[in-house]
Amino acid sequence: MIQVEGITKTFQVAKRNKGVIEALKHLVRREYTIVKALDNVSFNIKQGEIVGYIGPNGAGKSTTIKVISGILVPDNGTCNIIGYTPWKDRKEYVKHIGVVFGQRTQLWWDVPVIDSYQLLKDIYKIPTNVYQNNLELLTETLELKELLNTPVRQLSLGQRMRCEMGAALLHDPKILFLDEPTIGLDAVSKKAVRNFIKTINQEKQVTVILTTHDMRDIEELVNRIILIGKGKILLDGTLDEVKLKFGSEKTMVITYSTQFKPFDFPIENINGNQLRFMINTNKQSLPQIIDKVSEYVQIEDIDINHLPIEDIIVKLYKEYQL
Repeated sequence: MIQVEGITKTFQVAKRNKGVIEALKHLVRREYTIVKALDNVSFNIKQGEIVGYIGPNGAGKSTTIKVISGILVPDNGTCNIIGYTPWKDRKEYVKHIGVVFGQRTQLWWDVPVIDSYQLLKDIYKIPTNVYQNNLELLTETLELKELLNTPVRQLSLGQRMRCEMGAALLHDPKILFLDEPTIGLDAVSKKAVRNFIKTINQEKQVTVILTTHDMRDIEELVNRIILIGKGKILLDGTLDEVKLKFGSEKTMVITYSTQFKPFDFPIENINGNQLRFMINTNKQSLPQIIDKVSEYVQIEDIDINHLPIEDIIVKLYKEYQL
């Protein structure tokens, strides 16, 4: 469904040292630095997948989304998405995709949300019956009923993002590009957005590409991760494969009643009588670790868990020196 091969994109960034003299020099003769935002990026995505496209700030995530949504033209490479080249066939292509940028809006600021939706209906030439059916589904799943007659400028960020999701899906797109869709949202709004993404993926087989820094989005939504760093694809695999990579590393939380002596190894006291530390079962067995800790405290309870997804992603970033 989505085939990206060897995409490269560079930007020319003006360079100037501080100070008035340097500013005057800059007016006469500008110096530029070439920044390679994407460096031979390639991947394939099948219909119905939810893919987490992750990486640190400046890795190339948003640039990729802009290229495959047709906003930017790459320097080199090819891209075939449902039979279209995004930047060449833009007018026809955009009928089949929905795009949500967490810090951009496609709604008209001073008019009620429903007026924006009706304008989008005309722009995309959505048949009336399709529009009504989609509006009903979106209103129910995104809880928009109380928001449709409110001007966009009066909505909270979470309310506006739910309306943005609705706007992106009114025309029944086959692919949904989400760039930081939960940024700045509260817990309730994030849950609503995540539930909605699951619903449209399951019920309509909408393919979703999600860029996010919120690892709960990754854990709850995606079945595959593509890691990009410094413009290059560094890892492409399922979430389970990524977790298995760090499967021997776990967190152990010990609740104790009495402490016999001070610890002489790294450990974190998290709640009065609770201790937390990292263990690697490839280096030490659990019985050995428990025996050692019992020399220092009277153990009441032990809780052992795999690394949280946040810690796993941080380790990935460190491994690839991002």
